[in-house]
Amino acid sequence: MSVLVRAARGSDAAEIAAIWNVFVRETAVTFTTDEKTAAGIAADISARGAGFQVAELGGAVVGFATYSAFRGGPGYGRTKEHSVMLSAEARGMGVGRALMEALIGAARAEGVHSLFAGVSGENPDGVAFHRALGFEERVRLPEVGFKFGRWMDLVLMQKFL
Repeated sequence: MSVLVRAARGSDAAEIAAIWNVFVRETAVTFTTDEKTAAGIAADISARGAGFQVAELGGAVVGFATYSAFRGGPGYGRTKEHSVMLSAEARGMGVGRALMEALIGAARAEGVHSLFAGVSGENPDGVAFHRALGFEERVRLPEVGFKFGRWMDLVLMQKFL
């Protein structure tokens, strides 16, 4: 079965929330404990346009990649931070790479200069994934995230476009 990567639509929001909320509830991949809502994701899709991509397998959304502001203020406007997440069945099939290639292409078209990934220090696979895509580790911030009753490091990785 081949993967289809395309710009997200508002109608994808519930499927994206279902994927994202597994990570929120069950993993240290994200430090947030606030579950995503379909309405909030639909608003993000509307605001981000091509900066929000999804992957489909067999007509079902199995992953997404998106970027947003790295920090506030106009001086940071051409630097973005991204997220990429896949459902369990989509892992190990090249779906993440296909999503990131589409997202990087959208970012370049928008004039983005660099992308940042904020990767949990407890996610060595995420660090390796980003390294394979040409991201470089810039800094490891010790004990800045707190979840599941413990402190966790954040690894900031950057790719110049």
